[in-house]
Amino acid sequence: MILEGCARPPKPAVYRGYRSSHNLPKWLKPYTINGKTYYPLPSAQGYEEVCIASWYGPGFHGRLSASGEIYNMYDHTAAHKTLPIGTYVLVTNLENGKQTIVRINDRGPFVKNRCIDLSYIAAKDLGMIGKGTAKVKIVALSEGELTAFGIKYKNVPNFRQGNFYLQVGSFKIYNNAINLKKSLEKEFNRVEIEPFVKDGIVYYRVQIYLSNDFYKALELAKELKKLRFKTAFLVAK
Repeated sequence: MILEGCARPPKPAVYRGYRSSHNLPKWLKPYTINGKTYYPLPSAQGYEEVCIASWYGPGFHGRLSASGEIYNMYDHTAAHKTLPIGTYVLVTNLENGKQTIVRINDRGPFVKNRCIDLSYIAAKDLGMIGKGTAKVKIVALSEGELTAFGIKYKNVPNFRQGNFYLQVGSFKIYNNAINLKKSLEKEFNRVEIEPFVKDGIVYYRVQIYLSNDFYKALELAKELKKLRFKTAFLVAK
């Protein structure tokens, strides 16, 4: 029922307000690691990705991150190759259903087939310390805004008060989404269809409203995933 897939490599981005990449702030400039060039995204809106996560801890604790912050392995942060610095993302361990929220403040990981490097505490939340890696889904919740004084966090998620849904299906054919919505409305009070455009294709995402409290929604999502919607995931609006 759910459409999953790794995001395609981003193309060079155009940044409003800057004449060329030469006068971009460091964390927005294209950069090259091991012969490969990465182009940071100008926006995280609508970003979703399924891939392999890893984590980094004591060996980097106290060092400077790409954002200019000092890396603290006990903060809920992460490194990503292209997401804007300051982006908050919901990370779901698809192997055990555990979830956590982190803020992107560093670049990496630069290891083949890995998309996000989590802090120690975030990896612990997801139950992946011992194994070292896990298949995850990351969903952008909010992002930072670039200013002359650095990164200003706009729309910082209030995880106690918001609108949280369980996404249970994604379809290219609208009628299929409608049929699922009608079926779910027999059991749930509020079911919505949200169009989403990716690579020029419109997907119709079917979502069940859970709660306006993040922690309550998280518990409901875990229960529903265990009982019925095994590949579903929590989304915030």
